[in-house]
Amino acid sequence: MTRQNRVAASDYVFDNDGDHSADQHRYLAELLDPLTFERLAQTGVTAGWNCLEVGAGGGSVALWLAGRVAPDGRVLATDIKPGLIQARPGLTVVRHDIVRDPLPEGEFDLVHARLVLSHLSDRRRVLARLRTALRPGGWLQVDEIDITRWVAPPLPGARARNVYGVYTSTMARMLAAAGSDPTWGGVAAREIAEAGFTDVDPVRWTETWGHGSAGIGLLVSNSHHLEDRLLEAGMTLDLLHEVREIMADPGFTAPSFAIHSILARRSAEG
Repeated sequence: MTRQNRVAASDYVFDNDGDHSADQHRYLAELLDPLTFERLAQTGVTAGWNCLEVGAGGGSVALWLAGRVAPDGRVLATDIKPGLIQARPGLTVVRHDIVRDPLPEGEFDLVHARLVLSHLSDRRRVLARLRTALRPGGWLQVDEIDITRWVAPPLPGARARNVYGVYTSTMARMLAAAGSDPTWGGVAAREIAEAGFTDVDPVRWTETWGHGSAGIGLLVSNSHHLEDRLLEAGMTLDLLHEVREIMADPGFTAPSFAIHSILARRSAEG
C-alpha cells in the first residue's frame, strides 16, 4: 500500500493522489460526460462565455467548456488537488477549496459542479456562494447521484447477491461516515431552488450496466481506490476479492445509481 492510498492521506474520500484516481476519472468521464455535455449545451454556452468548473477532477468537462467558449471566453477550473487537469489556452487551473477560498462575485456566465456538493457538509452555504459568483441571469448546472433506490441485480445464487449487496451497502455507509451524502442528488433540485435560483430544471437518468461498461469499471475501480476505507467499514479482503470476481463475470449486469442533472439560473434581477 502506497502512502497516498492510506486513509489519513486526505479528508476527501476520492483522493486525486490515489493510485486509482486516473481510472476513476476516466470511468466517470465515459459514464457521465454525454449527459453533462448535453445539459450544458442547453444553456447556450458559446464563444466568449466566462465559466467556472468547480471540483474539476480529471478535467474532461473543463476541457469541453474551453472548446465551446474559445477563442475569446475563458474557463476557470478549480479543485483541491488539480494535478490531473491538462492545461490549454483559455483554461486556467487553480488549487481552490470551494468551501473556504474566495470567489469573484458576479463574474461567471456559467458555473458547473459534478459530484462535488454531495461531499460537502455545508452545501447550502456553497450554493449561496455559487449564486453570488454568477452574473445576473447566469446559469448553474449541478450533476449528482442518488443511491436511494440502487437495488441489487438479479444475480444467480444467494451468495453472489449477498456479497454484492454487502459491497454497495458498505460503500454507502463509508461515504456517510466520511461526511458525504450519496443520496443528495434526489433533493438537489429542491435545495437549489431554496438557495434562490430560478428556472430550476432537473432530469433523472438511469441505465443498466453490463460487462465492459464504464459503470462496472467504476465499481471495480472504487473497490481498489477505497479499499482501506471499505476494510475499516467492515468488509474483509476475501469479500473484496469475491465481489471483484462477481463484477468481472461476463454475464454480470447491474442497475446504475440515479444521476440527477439540474439546470438553474440566477435571476436577471440578481
